[in-house]
Amino acid sequence: METSCLQDYLPHPIDWAQVKRVLVIKLRHHGDVLLSSPVFQTLKNHHPHLAVDALVYADTAPMLQAHPAIDTLHVIDKKWKKLGAIKHISKEIELLKTLRGQEYDLVINLTESRRGAWIKWATKARYGIAGNYKNRQDKSWKKAFPLRYHLPRVGNTRHTVEVHLDALRKAGLIIRPQDKPLILELSEQEHQTARQLRTNVDDKNFIVLHPTSRWLFKTWRIEHYRSLIQQLLADGHQVVITAAPDKVEMGLVEGILDGIDHPNLHNLAGQLSLRSLAATIAQAKLMVGVDSVPMHIAAAVDTPCVALFGPSGNIEWAPWSDKARVLTSNHTCRPCGYDGCGGGKISECLTAISVETVYAAILEQLSHD
Repeated sequence: METSCLQDYLPHPIDWAQVKRVLVIKLRHHGDVLLSSPVFQTLKNHHPHLAVDALVYADTAPMLQAHPAIDTLHVIDKKWKKLGAIKHISKEIELLKTLRGQEYDLVINLTESRRGAWIKWATKARYGIAGNYKNRQDKSWKKAFPLRYHLPRVGNTRHTVEVHLDALRKAGLIIRPQDKPLILELSEQEHQTARQLRTNVDDKNFIVLHPTSRWLFKTWRIEHYRSLIQQLLADGHQVVITAAPDKVEMGLVEGILDGIDHPNLHNLAGQLSLRSLAATIAQAKLMVGVDSVPMHIAAAVDTPCVALFGPSGNIEWAPWSDKARVLTSNHTCRPCGYDGCGGGKISECLTAISVETVYAAILEQLSHD
């Protein structure tokens, strides 16, 4: 009765009975895309009749691959720009034709990308939802997206998952706890592939350490990582090192592991696809790292983690999991969002977190097993 009364009170800006197909657009980085995964499931949970599609960048598609609530996963490949102007335009037109052919009734744009507005008009969708961004107050944006959900007035006050779900709250849906978990579906074959990349390391018998980030200002001190790894190995833990196949990240891992040789140390840096990394984290007993996509993957696959945060906002971007332990320093200037103190690529608020603090958090997390 109480829920029914509440439903009667709430606005109903969308006639969901008339909505058959929805397109959700999330053109951002890997972690951001994974944090949008509850939106698709929530739409299906509340309106099972809907066909729900996604549009993301091609390199981030693995974050939503095999999502049970997504019918079609459309992609924009950044490599199109390298094909030359004519081929690039041809690819863009082909995508718009494909999207228009889906006959969407609703377009939800989860970023301030202008492309979202163009797609809304191209698809002739009846309804449009987007954030009420300060830099998108023009008539064309408002006309494309009459339903505009509130954004946090200041940074680091509301988690990104909740902000994404605000798009659906604006549409009249009541979000429930069962709507909120991250979703990252992995096949048994993907799990098996991950196991084959490790030798003599059983599931739930190792710690994944992902020390790098694509952003250098989010990286802990190399000497801190070395000390932490040596301590973990001395205590008998199996440690699996992971990193993206990026020249800078691989160089950092090289520096961290220089001179460390131990049978319980397994270096898989640069060897894992995103899906293999996810399967590896899912099989681990703990994941340790900084503010980057692996910590979000850990949350999605229900693996405990320890995440170090420096200049980035931990309330906005913390692992979306009650099994996560977030470590920060007491610097009053954080989170500043800058690329290191003074723009120098080194964040003192992050490097100030001691090895002892991180190790204590690891032991606490492992004690819950």
